[in-house]
Amino acid sequence: MASPVDRSEVIRSNLNPIFAKVFMVDYYFEEVQKLRFEVYDIHGHSSIGTHDDDFLGGMECTVGQIVAQKRVTKPLFLKYGKYAGKSTITVTSEEISGDNGFVELFFRAKKLDDKDLFSKSDPFLEIYRINDDGSEQLVHRTEFVKNNLSPVWEPFKVSLNSLCSCEEKRKLRCVVFDYDSRGKHDFIGEFYTTFEEMQKAMGGNKIQWDCMNPKYKLKKRNYKNSGVVILLDLKIHRVYSFLDYIMGGCQIHFTVAIDFTASNGDPRNSCSLHYINPYQPNEYLKALVAVGEICQDYDSDKKFSALGFGARIPPNYEISHDFAINFNPNDDECEGIQGVVESYQNCLPKIQLYGPTNVAPIISKVARVAADEEKTKEASQYFILLILTDGVVSDMGDTREAIVRASYLPMSIIIVGVGNADFTDMQVLDGDDGILRSPKGEPVLRDIVQFVPFREFKNASPTALAKCVLAEVPKQVVEYYSYKALPPRCPKGSTPDPTLNSPSPQ
Repeated sequence: MASPVDRSEVIRSNLNPIFAKVFMVDYYFEEVQKLRFEVYDIHGHSSIGTHDDDFLGGMECTVGQIVAQKRVTKPLFLKYGKYAGKSTITVTSEEISGDNGFVELFFRAKKLDDKDLFSKSDPFLEIYRINDDGSEQLVHRTEFVKNNLSPVWEPFKVSLNSLCSCEEKRKLRCVVFDYDSRGKHDFIGEFYTTFEEMQKAMGGNKIQWDCMNPKYKLKKRNYKNSGVVILLDLKIHRVYSFLDYIMGGCQIHFTVAIDFTASNGDPRNSCSLHYINPYQPNEYLKALVAVGEICQDYDSDKKFSALGFGARIPPNYEISHDFAINFNPNDDECEGIQGVVESYQNCLPKIQLYGPTNVAPIISKVARVAADEEKTKEASQYFILLILTDGVVSDMGDTREAIVRASYLPMSIIIVGVGNADFTDMQVLDGDDGILRSPKGEPVLRDIVQFVPFREFKNASPTALAKCVLAEVPKQVVEYYSYKALPPRCPKGSTPDPTLNSPSPQ
C-alpha cells in the first residue's frame, strides 16, 4: 500500500474545484515514479480520508508523464476499473525547487470594499494565467488577511512557466475575494495585467491597479474602484534547469543500437547472449526495457529508432554496422518499447551474426540527425543513444573521434556491456576517469558517455540499471543548452499525449 504524499485543502460546496495546494514531489528523471491521486467528499470536521468520507474516484500516472506534458487530464475511476461517471482530474506541474526560473511577488491592497456586516472583509488574492484557448489556470492563491481592508499579503514565489508560460505579454487576471469559511467567498474586484507590466515593480518601484467590480461600474455613476492592489516588489531569478527544458517542450528522442557480432553466440543456442527464452528475457532485452521505459515518457510520439550493427543482413547478406532492425531503411522507428522488442525478436532469425564490433558508424548516424536539430537553434529535441554490446569496440580510434564530434551536439551516449567480456578498454570512453580525447588529442566539449557492465546489475532490479545509466542525462542536457545559450522553448501550446488525455470536464 502506497503512503500518502500530501492532501489538498478542502473546497466546500463545489463540483468543479480548483485546488491551490501545491504537492511537493522529489523528481528523478532516471526513475519511473508512479503517483496515485484520490478525490474524497469530506463529511464533518474529522480528519480527511476517514471511513466517513465518500471516495469520488482515483487516477494513476507517472511524474514523467506530468512534467513532459505539463498538464494531464484523465478520467477518475472507482474501484474495479469502473468510470466515476464523467468525472475527470487535471494535474499540472511546475518546478519549484531552488530558484530555477522563479519570480517573487510582494502584494498589498488599500481601501478594499467592505463585504461584512459586523466586521471588515478578510481579503485574499488569486492570480490566473489566461491560456491561448481562453481557459484560465490558477497560478497562486494568497492567504486571507483577517478583518483588514488594507491587507499586506506574504511574498510568494511562482515559476515563470506557471505564471505566464514564459511569455511576458500573456494576460493575467487577478481577483480579490472576501474569504468565507463556508466556501461562498464574496467577489470584491479584479484587474488584468501582464508579467511585462509587473516588471515595472522591480527594485521596489511599486505599481498599482484599480480593483474593479464590473457590476458596480455599470450601476454606479461615480464608481471609481473597489480599492487598489499594489505590487510592492518583484524579483526575477532566471536559472534554467532540466525540467525547464522538458516542460518547455524539449523532446527526448531515444535510439537503441544492438550488437549482432558473432561473439554473442548462435541465437538458437541457449548459451547465446541473444537466445530468446520464453520465460526469461535475455540481458539485451532487460537493459533495453529498463532504459527505454524511462525515456518513453519524454517522447510525445512514442516512436524509437532501433538499429543493429555487426551482422550480415538480407537480401544480399552484406556486413552492416548501422541497419534498421525492422529492415525498413526509410523509417527505422518502432512503435513504443514493445515495438523495439518485437523487431529485435523478429530480426534475429533473419540475420547472420558476424563482426567486427564497430560502433562509430551508429554514433555518427545519430549525430547527423542531432546536427540537423542543432541548426534550428531551439531547445526542441535531445537525443539519447543506447548502445548494447558484448565486446570491446574494434574501431576505438573512430569511436573516440565520433564521440568528440557528438559532444558538440544535443546528444548523450549510454553503453551497456552485456556478457562477461573484459570491458576495461570501454572505461576509456566514459570520461569519468579523465577527459576523453580524439586520436589527434582534441578533448570532448562535454562528458556525454556513460558506460556500465550489465553484470554489475545482474541480481539487481532493472530500475537500478536505469538509475545508474540515466542519472547523468539531466546535467548533460543543461550543460549543452547552457553552452549554446539556448533558453527553454516554452511553446504557446504543448501537445498532450492523446492516449493519456480524455475530454476536459464539462
